[in-house]
Order: sequence, then structure tokens, then C-alpha cells
Amino acid sequence: MRSGPSARSIRLIAAALVLAQSLPAVTATDAQPSRPFAPEDVFQLEWATEPQISPDGRYVVYVRNGMDIMNDRRQRRLWIIATDGTGHRKLTLHEGNESSPRWSPDGTRVVYVRGTEAGAEIYVQWMDTGQTARLTQLERSPSGLSWSPDGTRLAFSMLVPKDEPKLDVKMPSPPKGAIWADEPRVVTRVRHEADGSGYIEPGYRHLFVVPAEGGTPRQVTTGDFQHGGTPSWLPDGTGLVFSANRIEDWEHDHVESEVHVVALADQEIITLTDRDGPDTRPAVSPDGSRIAYLGFDDRVTTFQNTRVYLMNVDGSGRRLLTEASDLSFDTVVWHPDGDGLYVSYESSGVRHIAHLTLDGSLHPLIDQMGGTVIGRPYIGGSFTVSETGWITYTHSRSTRPADVAVTQGPKSGLRVLTSLNKDLLADRTLGDVESITWTSSLDNRRIQGWVVKPPDFDPNLQYPFLLEIHGGPISAYGPHFSPEIQLYAAAGYVVLYANPRGSTGYGEEFANLLHHDYPGGDYNDLMSGVDAVLEASYVDPEQLFVTGGSAGGTMTAWIVGSTDRFRAAVVTKPVMNWYSKVLVADNWPYYHDYRYPGSPWENPEAYLAESPISLAGNVSTPTMVMVGADDLRTPLSEAKQLYHALTFRKIDTALVEIPGASHNIARRPSQLIAKVAYTLAWFATYRASVEFD
Repeated sequence: MRSGPSARSIRLIAAALVLAQSLPAVTATDAQPSRPFAPEDVFQLEWATEPQISPDGRYVVYVRNGMDIMNDRRQRRLWIIATDGTGHRKLTLHEGNESSPRWSPDGTRVVYVRGTEAGAEIYVQWMDTGQTARLTQLERSPSGLSWSPDGTRLAFSMLVPKDEPKLDVKMPSPPKGAIWADEPRVVTRVRHEADGSGYIEPGYRHLFVVPAEGGTPRQVTTGDFQHGGTPSWLPDGTGLVFSANRIEDWEHDHVESEVHVVALADQEIITLTDRDGPDTRPAVSPDGSRIAYLGFDDRVTTFQNTRVYLMNVDGSGRRLLTEASDLSFDTVVWHPDGDGLYVSYESSGVRHIAHLTLDGSLHPLIDQMGGTVIGRPYIGGSFTVSETGWITYTHSRSTRPADVAVTQGPKSGLRVLTSLNKDLLADRTLGDVESITWTSSLDNRRIQGWVVKPPDFDPNLQYPFLLEIHGGPISAYGPHFSPEIQLYAAAGYVVLYANPRGSTGYGEEFANLLHHDYPGGDYNDLMSGVDAVLEASYVDPEQLFVTGGSAGGTMTAWIVGSTDRFRAAVVTKPVMNWYSKVLVADNWPYYHDYRYPGSPWENPEAYLAESPISLAGNVSTPTMVMVGADDLRTPLSEAKQLYHALTFRKIDTALVEIPGASHNIARRPSQLIAKVAYTLAWFATYRASVEFD
């Protein structure tokens, strides 16, 4: 194939022409009773998040998420359903975005956050009358809502703005009527921007308390520190227990945090923990005598299991509850009787809920929580517990996004209350999701993945193969519904996605194998997975394709720099150069020492050795590069390094910028569709073996 500017131009035109052939087309006159999942179906998807069960266990309020096709945005509405499956209806009368529902302790009210033109406000709905009232007039958006035990007050966190420092600069005054440029911005903070929102408004998050009948919020924390998260009330209502990093050098010691208690009467703050490492998500026991919390001793490694701890309410008697477990926990909730805890954790691609006794015995209850990440098959999910012991959670399946489910444990059975996508997906033929394991060629470790076959799969045919790689890399995929994966399968690909070393849910040692070694052995894990799937006769060994996003894009770039086995590749929002990444990205402080040894200027060779740009001279695979134009996590400059290197070498390439997209390149529905469509169009060009003269 001949390269050069003219060849690329022809190829891009060809890609546009094959786009309609790459994805299943559907018309209003389609008479088929069932068809594959199609791009326009993305706008019809719905999924549940934040299920909140009433104290008596009779009702669940949850956030019903969907897509607004006219405004190309995701939307959130509060719905309610009885735990016997009846009375499914919208909770409120207004149509704005709603989130963070929380039942009052007596179950008579639900408080929530509603989006407004100016930001967001706290609202309350009375369940007996259906009346709704706005409780606040806030300057900034609230988060972390929490009811006082007697139901008379609400706690939350909110940003309190503070001006950036100004230099003593003398500027001449503009003439009357002149229009000059905006005043330059001076930044002195460690973190001053965030992907998805851009410039971070200067200031500090503080905890506030407001009467549950409305009134003036009262700030209860002080100091130039960030107080986020959801506070836990002392049972007598005299104080809030919370997690925050209040050390003097908090901006540079970003892993550190402690558990504190603030007295509401005089705002005195007492620090209860003192470890070198994070202590987070404190939960006060129903009788107020103990605090459960999450944390770990920081050993400055890439991954460390988050464990469950218990201490007396005054900070004494601290002890580790999960010492015998090689699991990382992310949620801790007290049993209503105070005799144990409900916890959640990842294992083998699935999030579990378990009961943890106060002597450290773990009893699994639920293994299908998830389905809340719409895009790729990440895990996600959340749960709450009623005073009567009912658990509600987001129920995950490979064929559906999250629904609402309830249970009292394995003996009571499972009741899935909603079927939000039955009307859409009941007549769609989806690709089957099958678990697969193989042995890595590097060290014989067992690796887990999932194979998705095209709808109406015929084992007597041979299909092109697509390896799709997850981001993180310290994260995990699982057997969860993914519109992106289903669209790839609908286009005729056998898709493999996997959890190579560095993935969570397989123990601390497995996840930490990428410490100072990424990309590393995960390359061998993935290529061994490709070989395992190729053992099946239904895969065409001459039609191999590869793609991935974020860390998956980084690995895709590493793969095409290490092998020419793939016919074409799409590198999405990659890190190409760790030297530039850790000094430019919005999360730049989090890599020094933890991911790579020392700083870039101390160990430039180590940073370059793990950078895919070092392999750019080896690439012969036609490779498209895709990135959000507003990406601050893996900035546009990273993608351009690969594109320019391949252009310089006259390797078939193209750069696709998604206008207005952040690192979450598929946040808007049309962007999700575009990401898949452009990927398939690039692959279709080479899958068709088009030759250019």
C-alpha cells in the first residue's frame, strides 16, 4: 500500500463511505422482529443509579438515567417503586436533572439535589402529600447530603470561593470605550484544573448544616483545607465525623487523609486517626460508640488494598477487620442492629456485597452489583440498607444496563424491581458474552477475559477479531452490558476484552504487578489471550484488529510498536510520553514514585523506556489516533505525538479530534456513537483490503 498525503486523503474518504456499512442500518419500515443493537439505540438506553431504600424497607427511590436525543445529553430523573414491584412512577413533577436522593430517618421525606440555571439546590419532597420545596439558596452546588438522626437538619459540603493571588502589576488604563483582553490569570495551586470541567474555581470545600425545613446554611469547618465526601452524624446530633487531609503540606501529600470529628456547638475539630496513608468514608455505629472506616498504610506502590477498620468513637482501640482478606473494599455501611457491617468489593470482574462481622468474618451476599457505567464494560454500582435489613442495589447483567433489585440475603432470594430496557432490548439480538481464561506466556498466571460473538453467530464461519483494552490500567472490566462492545459485535467482529495484570479484583499482588512496569507484562497477558481465542476455528487469523482507550490506548500504541500481527489499530486518548504526561495532565501529581521511580528529571530513561513513543519507529500497522479536543487527562498533545511520528514515517494514520469532548470521550450520546463509528470505519477500510494506487 502506498502512503503519503494523497493516500491518506483517499483513505479518509473511503472510511466515510464505508461507515454506513460498518454499523447496522435500521429504517422505520424494518419488518424484522429482532435485529442487532444499532447506533440510534444508544439514545434509548436507560439505567438506574443511586438506589435508596426507605427506612421501613417498603420503597426505593432511585435515579433513572437516560439520553436526551434533542439536546445530546444524559439526563437524570428521580423515580420511586415499592419493594413488591408495584407503584413504579416518577417521584417529582418537575423535569430538571435530579440526583442524590436521601430518605429522612422517619421515612416521611426525601431530600435531593436539583439542577438549576445557576447551579444546583437542595429540595425536599413530603411523601404523604407529594409537595416539593426548595430548601436552599446556595452560591455553589452542594454534595454529600446527610440527614441528622432526628431529621431536623441536613449536612452537606460546598465550595467556599477564595481569590487567586494577584501580582503587583501596574497596567495602564484603557481609553474610554476601548475593549482590551481579559486580565491574565495567576495560578499558584498544585491542582488548578480538572478534566471535564477545566479551570478549578479557587477555594475550599467546607461542611455546612442547614435546617431540614429550610433556612440559612451554617459553615461548620474552617481552615484552608478541602472537606469533601459525605459526613456521618453522631447519634445525638452534636457533631459530624468526616474524612479530610488537614496537614500543613496537604497539596503535595495527596494520598494522605484522616478521620476527624467536628463539634457543631463550637466548630472544634478533633483528629481521630494518624496513619501515613488515607483514612476515608467513616461510618458511625447506630449506638454511637464506634466508627468503621476504610484505609491503608501507604507503601508508595501503584496499588494497595483498601481495608476495613474499626475504632471507638474517640479514636481509641483501632483495629483491622479484614486482615485475612486479599480484597480491596470501597463501601462500608453499618447493619441496623450495629452487630456487623455491609461492605462491597470487586472480584473477578464483578462487584460483590458481603456481611462483615465485627470479628472479621466475611459472608458474601450478592455478586451481581454493577451496570451503571454506560460505554465500556466497567464494573460500577452502589447499594443501601434499610433499618429492616433489606438491601437495594444496582443489578447488573451482560444483556442489560443496571436495574433496581432488592434482597434480604441469599436465603430470601432476589427480586429485580425494574426492567428499564425491556421495551428496547427485548427485540434486539445481542452478542453473547462468554467468560474465558488463559495462561500468560510471561509467567503462567491465569488471566480472565470475555469473548463477545456477533449476533446470529455461525460457528462454521470465520469472523474478524477485535481486541478491546480497558483503561486505568488499575481498573477492571466484567460481564456487564456495554453498548460499545455490542456495536463492535453487531458490525461482525468477535470481540475479546480482558483483565490483564494490573487489573483490580484479583488480589493486591496481581494489581501491583505494574508498579514501575507499565506497559509491561500486561502486553504478554493480552497477546496470550489473542492466541487463546485464535484456537477457535471461527476467528480469521488474517483479520486481527486492536483498540483501547486511555491506558487501553497506551497499550494499543505499545502493541503496534511491538508486533505487526494486527491489520489496523485505533489508539484512543493515549499516553504516549510519560515524561510529558506527568507534567501536563490534570492529575499530574499522582504518578511520581507511585507509578514510576522518582520524578521525570531524576529518571528520564525509566520514563522513556515505558513510553510508547519510544517504539514509534517500529510501527507498521495502519493506526488512527482519536482524542477529545478538551481532554486534560491525556491531553491532545499526547495523541499528536503518535500522529506526527507516524506521519513523519509515512505510516497510514489519521488524527480524529472529538470537539468539546473531555477524557470521558463518550459522555454525550452522539460522542459515544461517533467514537465507535470512526473506529469501525477505520477498521472497515483495512478489513476490506482496499488498495490505493
